Amino acid sequence: MKRKFLSDFWQLFRGYWRSEEKWKARGLLAFVIVLNFASVYLLVRLNSWYNVFYNALQQYQSESFWPLIGEFTGLAFLYIILAVYAIYLRQMLQIKWRTWMTDRYIGRWMKDQVYYRLQVLKSDTDNPDQRISEDINQFVSLTLQLLLGFLKQLTTLGAFGVVLWNLSGAFTVPFGGHEFVIYGYMFWFSLLYAVLGTVGVHFVGRRLIGLNFDQQRFEADFRFDMMRVRENSESIAFYRGEQPESVGFAERFARVIENYWHLMRQTKLLNFYVNGYGQLAIIVPLVMAAPQYFAGTMTLGGLMQTASAFGRVQDALSYFVTAYDTIAQLAAVIHRLSGFTHHMDEVAALKSDIVYAQGDDPELVLQDLAVSLPDGRTLLRDCNVALPAGSRLLITGASGCGKSTLLRTMAGIWPYGSGKLSVRKGSRVLFLPQRPYLPLGSLRRALYYPLSASGPEERLREALRKADLAQLVDRLDDIDDWSRILSLGEQQRLAFARVLLVRPDWVFLDEATSALDEPREQEMYELLRRELPQMGIISVGHRSTLFAQHQEELHLAGDGNWCVAPVT
Repeated sequence: MKRKFLSDFWQLFRGYWRSEEKWKARGLLAFVIVLNFASVYLLVRLNSWYNVFYNALQQYQSESFWPLIGEFTGLAFLYIILAVYAIYLRQMLQIKWRTWMTDRYIGRWMKDQVYYRLQVLKSDTDNPDQRISEDINQFVSLTLQLLLGFLKQLTTLGAFGVVLWNLSGAFTVPFGGHEFVIYGYMFWFSLLYAVLGTVGVHFVGRRLIGLNFDQQRFEADFRFDMMRVRENSESIAFYRGEQPESVGFAERFARVIENYWHLMRQTKLLNFYVNGYGQLAIIVPLVMAAPQYFAGTMTLGGLMQTASAFGRVQDALSYFVTAYDTIAQLAAVIHRLSGFTHHMDEVAALKSDIVYAQGDDPELVLQDLAVSLPDGRTLLRDCNVALPAGSRLLITGASGCGKSTLLRTMAGIWPYGSGKLSVRKGSRVLFLPQRPYLPLGSLRRALYYPLSASGPEERLREALRKADLAQLVDRLDDIDDWSRILSLGEQQRLAFARVLLVRPDWVFLDEATSALDEPREQEMYELLRRELPQMGIISVGHRSTLFAQHQEELHLAGDGNWCVAPVT
C-alpha cells in the first residue's frame, strides 16, 4: 500500500518538473528554498540573541538592553521579509504548477471523447469536474506545503541540532557501580521523544486518510445532486418531484454529516494527542536543564537558549506529528487523482477494430460492420451498406436494438465493434442528438456550435427564419442559458438551423425531431432537402411519418441481424 502511494505520488508529481517549464519551475523552487534556508539562519542568530539578552537581564546590564532590542528588531524585520516572500513565491509556483496540470488534465479529458467514454464505460469515476478543479489545486498546494516545510525543518534540525548538542553538555548516569556519560543528552532525548510521537500520531490518526477521501466524495455527490436538479428543473417541476428530490438531498447530505462526525471525532483524538505532545515539549527542556541551572553551571541566558533550541529541534523532529492531518488530506487527494488518471488512461487506450477510412469514392460505405455492447452481446454483425451521396436512410427497430449505438459507432465514439466505415476525403459530417447541446453564452455562439461564432450576419438571420425561429433574430447577442429558455422543440429547430450554417455532406439525426409535431417535422426535413439537396441524411426514429422523408430503411433486429429495403 505504501509503495503504491509513493508510486502514485511520483506519477502525479514528476510531470511538471520534467515539462517545458521545468527550468523556470526549478529556479523558482530553488529561490523559495534559499529564502527558507536564510530564515533558518536568522532563527539561529535569534537563538544566540536569547543567550546574550537574558544574561544581560540577569546581570542588570541596562546599558546593553536597548542595543540588544535594536538588534532583535533588525533580525525580526529581516525574518518577516523573508517569511512573507517565501510564502508569496511559493504561491506563485503553486499557480504555475496548477495551471500546467489543469491544462494537461483538461486536454486528456477532452481528447478522443474520453469525457464521454468515462461516463459510459467507467461509471464509478465520480465528479471528474471536482477532480480537475479542486483535487489538482489541493495536490499542488499540499505538496508544496509539505515539501518546503520538510526541507525547512530538515535545515532547522541540522542547525539547531548542533546548537542543542553543544548547550546540553554531558549527562552522567550511575548504573551498577559504573558511571555512563551521555554527550548531547538533550538532543538524544529530543530524538527519542519525536520517534515515539511519530509512531503514536500514526496510530491515532491513520483513519483520517480514508475519512478525508470519503468526505470529498460525499461532498461532491451532494453538490452534483443539486446541480442535476438545476439542469432538469422543468422536468422535475412537471412531475411535482420536489418531495423525492428533497429526500435525495437529505440522504446525500446525511452521508456528508455522518462522515464528518467520524472525521470530527478522529480529528479530536488527533488534536488531543498533538496538542498534548506540543505542550509537554515546552516544559521538558526546562525540567531537564534545571539541574544545571540551579547548580550554577548554566546561566539564565543559557537556559533560555537551550529551551529555544530544544523547541526548534523538537519541531523539526516532530514534523510528521504536526503535519499528519495535512498528509492524510494529501493521501486522499492522490488516491482520487491517480484513480481518475488511471481510468482516463484505460478508456483512452481502448481501441476498436473499426477502421475509419477516407477515399475518393463519394459513397458512405459500411463494410462488414459489427457492433456490440461492453458485455459482449452483439447488436449488429456483418453489415454491408453503400449509400451514394445525397442518400436518405432511416434506421428502424425496436427499443434497445442498437439504433443509437450504431450512430455512435459511425461517429467514432463507440469502441466496441469491428469492420470498416469509409467516406469521401474531406467530407463534413454533423450529428444531431435528440436533445441538442447549447453552450452557455450568446445565442450566436449556440447557433454556430461547434464552429466559431463568426460569419455573415444576414446568413445567420436567414437560417433562423427558415427554421421558423424568426422571434430570435434580434436576440443573437443576448447571453443566457438557452437550453433553459428555449423549449425542446425550439432547440431541435435551432439544430436544423445549425445544419444550414455548417452545410455538412452527411447529417445523422438521432430522433432529432421527437419534440416536433408531424407537420413541423415534415417542414424541417423538406427544408434540408431544398437547401442542401446533395447532403446525405441518416435518421433514427420511431414515427411512421419518417418513412416519407427517406429512400431506404435499415431495420435492426437486435440480435445481430439486419436488412435494407427501399421505402415504399
